[in-house]
Amino acid sequence: MDYQFKDIEKKWQQFWADHQTFKAEDKTAKPKYYVLDMFPYPSGAGLHVGHPLGYIASDIFARYKRLKGFNVLHPMGYDSFGLPAEQYAIQTGQHPAITTETNIATYRRQLDQIGFSFDWSREVRTSSPDYYKWTQWIFMRLFNSWYNKDADKAESIAKLVEHFEQNGSAGINAVCDDEILSFTADEWMAKSHNDQQAELLKYRLTYLRESTVNWCPALGTVLANDEVKDGFSERGGFPVEQKKMMQWSMRITAYADRLLKGLDTIDWPEPLKEMQRNWIGKSVGALVKFRISDFPFRNLDDTFDTEPTSKVIEVFTTRADTIFGTTFLVLAPEHELVTSLTTPEQKGDIDAYITQAKKKSELERMADAKTVSGAFTGSFAINPVSGEKVQIWIADYVLAGYGTGAVMAVPSGDQRDYLFAKHYNLPIIPIIDIQNIETEADPTKEGHYINSGFINGLTYKEATAAVVAKLEEIGAGKAKVNFRMRDAIFGRQRYWGEPVPVYFKDGLPYLIDEKDLPLVLPEVDKYLPTESGEPPLARATGWNYKAAAPAKGAAKVSPTGGDLEGAGADTFPYEHSTMPGWAGSSWYWYRYMDAHNDKAFASEQAIEYWKDVDLYIGGSEHATGHLLYSRFWNKFLKDIGKVVEEEPFKKLINQGMIQGRSNFVYRLVDELGRGTNTFISHGLIKAYHTVPMHVDVNIVDNDILNLEKFKKFRSDFADAEFILENGKYVCGVEVEKMSKSKFNVVNPDDLMERYGADTLRMYEMFLGPLEQSKPWNTNGIEGVFKFLRKFWRLFHNDAWDFKVSGDEPSKAELKSLHKIIRKVEEDVERFSFNTSVSSFMIAVNELTDLKCNKRAILQDLVIVLSPYAPHICEELWTLLGNEAGTLSYTPYPKFNPAYMVEDEYAYPISINGKTKMNLNISLSLDPSAIEAFVLTNADVQKYLDHKAPKKVIVVKGRIVNIVL
Repeated sequence: MDYQFKDIEKKWQQFWADHQTFKAEDKTAKPKYYVLDMFPYPSGAGLHVGHPLGYIASDIFARYKRLKGFNVLHPMGYDSFGLPAEQYAIQTGQHPAITTETNIATYRRQLDQIGFSFDWSREVRTSSPDYYKWTQWIFMRLFNSWYNKDADKAESIAKLVEHFEQNGSAGINAVCDDEILSFTADEWMAKSHNDQQAELLKYRLTYLRESTVNWCPALGTVLANDEVKDGFSERGGFPVEQKKMMQWSMRITAYADRLLKGLDTIDWPEPLKEMQRNWIGKSVGALVKFRISDFPFRNLDDTFDTEPTSKVIEVFTTRADTIFGTTFLVLAPEHELVTSLTTPEQKGDIDAYITQAKKKSELERMADAKTVSGAFTGSFAINPVSGEKVQIWIADYVLAGYGTGAVMAVPSGDQRDYLFAKHYNLPIIPIIDIQNIETEADPTKEGHYINSGFINGLTYKEATAAVVAKLEEIGAGKAKVNFRMRDAIFGRQRYWGEPVPVYFKDGLPYLIDEKDLPLVLPEVDKYLPTESGEPPLARATGWNYKAAAPAKGAAKVSPTGGDLEGAGADTFPYEHSTMPGWAGSSWYWYRYMDAHNDKAFASEQAIEYWKDVDLYIGGSEHATGHLLYSRFWNKFLKDIGKVVEEEPFKKLINQGMIQGRSNFVYRLVDELGRGTNTFISHGLIKAYHTVPMHVDVNIVDNDILNLEKFKKFRSDFADAEFILENGKYVCGVEVEKMSKSKFNVVNPDDLMERYGADTLRMYEMFLGPLEQSKPWNTNGIEGVFKFLRKFWRLFHNDAWDFKVSGDEPSKAELKSLHKIIRKVEEDVERFSFNTSVSSFMIAVNELTDLKCNKRAILQDLVIVLSPYAPHICEELWTLLGNEAGTLSYTPYPKFNPAYMVEDEYAYPISINGKTKMNLNISLSLDPSAIEAFVLTNADVQKYLDHKAPKKVIVVKGRIVNIVL
């Protein structure tokens, strides 16, 4: 029977499901290998052909590793909390869980149809309470931890409390807020419970603070930077503004150095590692205090240490040596001192500028280096080393969350400051004797300093050390290491997310009891913020925490944040924000190790066995989001002894994007510029006035438009007329992002219906190198389908009966087989899947030409091809007499180099200079023996018509030419 892919694929997908063929063992003598995909958010649209690219690659690798004798864990689940389901709930009133469940069902059907070897027994969903119980558990551990810089690790908050009780704040070297208190042990013990908890919050690894966020009023929620584009929400296109809100944050900055160092230990693409290095942005410099001028100027010999915070602007700089060139200060529009610094005369300008700045995202503000804008506050500051008075401005190129939210502007050495100074006619002071600042800033560190007081004549290194020493001497600054990366905001004003396991008393957060996990999402009447602007969870009726009464003789302060003073049986409000989308995805690979454990997020034994992810495949767009947060959480879990590896993902591959291949029709425009109902074929449009229009690629075949389907494409095209080329309408083509709006989305369901999953799998790999982006072109898929049919044909006779011989294979057949064994092994190990597909085609063509139907050849070929085209190979494996289900775990064929040794050569046989045929002749024969062998060949004699040749020219190892 001919290749019946529909029946074959359905049969084996059901077999794999029924027998759990790909279920990983938790304990085995085999070496382990953990292959992981970045799990999807299940959208309503399902998968298009671009989505499975990475999944197919990882599946090929997972199947290959099983053949190589590894115990492979290859799981799949769903990142199922998210804004799209919530927006649909807002629009329809349908609970997000229902939408999510429906979408997951679609994804699961599609994933199964493509034939992935996932261990579905370990499926996880981040929106399941059984899962997010442990996300909440990790949050609680973060809340109960602080970062000890001396130990360079997270430690229990109880240890910090113990230190405070015995030694006060002396000797603590922590990553913490800037405004921490200094106190003795007695002063600590004398503090009230609330004061102690407020102070501990400054040290916890997750904490509350006022942060500048992307606030979208229309959506009623905070958005991540990657959810904002050009000042509007990516979803819905609503205006987004910068706003200060009290938010949960994660102290990821505590791990900045470890995150940097860890990049040197992992096999990741260098561009991605560089993105993380730049995002972390380690800078060595100095923190400088500028007094706010309040006339008369103070004596410069006065110490800065006694100044109230409201009278000092702190600036971080990597070029303390340039401080004498500071001619103005620039604050972020959101800086806390802007209001108090703004004079009445400048208030209108400042307010207008702040309103304008709120419309831009932080990414836009950082990226826009050309636009010069700002506003003068009307106030001045004093340069701490020169005593000069400098203006204080605000500008949106300074960000509140980076550094201190203020910069000392040195226009002679910084281009942005230079452009700003030129625009607003502010002073530009050269500070190095070789600076050339006629047309632009000159950031040189060469030469010697001028116009710089006590560092005049010094070199860069000398000047830097002298300035820092002076700042420390007068209390106006100190050396400091700074990071561009900021603590991660960990709250969203949404419904569809993990509830934060926290309640509030007297405005302070406390953890719920661990036995009360999971804290499950409550029912609400609407999925919108309340009328007073609170998050949707505030709508929940009676959703409060009943705190347990304290034990008799309990300490006044609980290291865990539990309320031990006067809690009684009172009820307290829960946190109304939910966790961000990245919470559940920051640890999910551990849950796959032990997906059904109700005692821990994964057992010690499972973590000790699986350890980490050996291969992780996913998009580079997650470089500074998911991948950074995952590394942070992994390091924290290592610190508290719950995992064994410092880094979660040993090797990472970023698959490229499959772009859409759009088709266009060309609508004729009349003399008034109005579109008509006539469409011009692409090759004829130069003779007409037309406008291009996207057309559904699914009604186009090899760029030829199906006219009848086009008339049904839109109702107004029912009477469309066409000007054709050679009786056909040829569409235009352009490569663009695959999206519904461009009608270039190709549904894998349609292709699998027509060609099958094995064809889709191989064609996606055939498109090009895995890491590169490439356009989708359905036109080429037919060739892959024909290849699989030709492969099937090797096992069948002309009547399509299964016919395989037990005869010994020839040398040529063995050579062809072992060539593909080695080629696929090399290609898979270096993730060059596209070249393997080409090699399979060559191998099948060679074996077809050799009329090979030998079991010894074809059975091994089935094994080698099976990771790429598993369904057809499973079917042929059983037809060859093997037990069903054993193909996935049979050993990969061993390459034998002996079969690659050339002992024959296919000599081209030419007659009077024209090649007529090829003859395989032993390379051991000398020219006279070769001549004799050729002339006795029956086929050669037919060409000679039994005439005696005048001459026979033999070039050994090259050619035989017979001259008549």
